[in-house]
Amino acid sequence: MVIESVVFDIGSTLVREDRYWGSWADWLGVPRHTLSALVGAVVAQGRDDADAIRLLRPDGVDIDAERRAREAAGRGEWLDESDLYPDVRSALGALRESGLRVVLAGNQSLRMGELLRGMELPVDAVATSSGWGVVKPDPEFFRRVLELGGAAPGDTVYVGDYPAFDIRPAKAAGLRAAHIRRGPWAYLWADTVDAAMADWRIDSLSELVGIVTGPSGPSFP
Repeated sequence: MVIESVVFDIGSTLVREDRYWGSWADWLGVPRHTLSALVGAVVAQGRDDADAIRLLRPDGVDIDAERRAREAAGRGEWLDESDLYPDVRSALGALRESGLRVVLAGNQSLRMGELLRGMELPVDAVATSSGWGVVKPDPEFFRRVLELGGAAPGDTVYVGDYPAFDIRPAKAAGLRAAHIRRGPWAYLWADTVDAAMADWRIDSLSELVGIVTGPSGPSFP
C-alpha cells in the first residue's frame, strides 16, 4: 500500500491563526487576550469557535455581514509568509517533488482560499468549505477531499490539528490520518479517543515528509 495524495487542513495546521483572531478583536474593539480566551473556552465546550464572537455581541451579530463590512473598510482577511508555520513551504515542496499530489482543504472563507492561491505554494489545489458549501466534519466534505485528491481513500492522508473535525471524519471516510500537535485544539484534545484514531501523531510537517517519502515508504500501524 502506498500514499498517492496528501491533503492538509489549513488553520493551525499550515497557517497560524494569531492574525485572524487578533484582527477580529481589533474590529470588535476588545483586547486580543479577551477574544483569544473566549475562543478557547467555547471550543473546550465543543462549540463553534465563532461563538466567541457571538458572546461579545449578545444582542446578535451576523458574522458574514461583519466580514463584508471589514472587507469594505479595508480590514478584511489577510495572509503573508509570516502567517505560515516555518516548515510549511519546504514540506509541501518535498512532498510534491516526491511525486505525491498535494492539496489544501479546510474550513475557511472564499477570501482565504484566494489568499492561499496567491502565495503560490507548491500544491496542486486549494479548496475551502465556503467554496464547497459544506464544512467539516460533514462526510460530504471528505468525499470532496477524495475527489480533489484523486486517489483511493487508503492511498490518501489527511493532515489536521483538530481531532473531532479532522481525524475522526477522515478515518470514517476511509482515509489515513495524521494528527499534528500544534495549535490550541491539538493540545486541548491530544488525549481524546478521536486523536488516538490517527495513523500517525506528529509534531512537525518534516516528520510527515519522513514518514511518507522515507526509503521504505510509509509504514502502517
